[in-house]
Amino acid sequence: MPALNYTKVEKFISEHVLKTFYDNRISRLEKLRLQNDILHKKNPYLFRAKNIQTAEDFVKSALDAFLISQEETMFGNLMEDLAVYVCKVVFGGKKAEQGEMKSVDLEFERDNNYYIVGVKSGTNWGNKDQLDRMKMNFKSAKKKLRSAGVTKNIIAVNGCMYGQDSQPFKENRDDPEQSYYKYAGQEFWSLISGDDNLYVKLIEPLGVEAKKRDPSFQELYISVVNKMTLEFGQNFLINGQIDWEKLITFVSKKKV
Repeated sequence: MPALNYTKVEKFISEHVLKTFYDNRISRLEKLRLQNDILHKKNPYLFRAKNIQTAEDFVKSALDAFLISQEETMFGNLMEDLAVYVCKVVFGGKKAEQGEMKSVDLEFERDNNYYIVGVKSGTNWGNKDQLDRMKMNFKSAKKKLRSAGVTKNIIAVNGCMYGQDSQPFKENRDDPEQSYYKYAGQEFWSLISGDDNLYVKLIEPLGVEAKKRDPSFQELYISVVNKMTLEFGQNFLINGQIDWEKLITFVSKKKV
């Protein structure tokens, strides 16, 4: 098993995770429009229930909620790329071909087993229907791999980049082909890298790169908040107060 070169891992994080993440954050923020992108996608009832009273507080709350929902998916995809890179270096892993095996993102061999891994960010990612679909997809993937000539024991894994699961084996007694392991946090990164401490080692280079790139984002963020606050005040304030009736009408009134 090749040793993981942490200098190269840090370089990958810098060039392919943090750079891409901040480039995309800045690009999306530059293109955002208050009325077209933000207001129509956030719940005005929630902001009213939180007793938000100023234009700036409303804009920041709505903008932050919008950005977080977008960034979680984007960052999760970038961290998935990092996981594939690490596994490729250590175990010769490869990213599963899109469309070939649904719910499978990574394939690799280790300890005379063939692993198929569906990568998720955290442990609480799906409802029952989504979990059932993943299990059926794992079963289908095993069948395809055997037909393609894989003779090793095939182990399906729901890999979660952070979190914990004290009972990783999810047995399906009625259909063993739907059984799988749920490895989260330390167990996931250890599985794909052979390093029990990788999950901790990733934190430092992420922080170093974030400090370099965040100032540019913050400068733009402040500018956007100020511009959106002015626009919100011009359109949804009356006598210095938020006009909630006008706001909910803008968001929800049916089109004629």
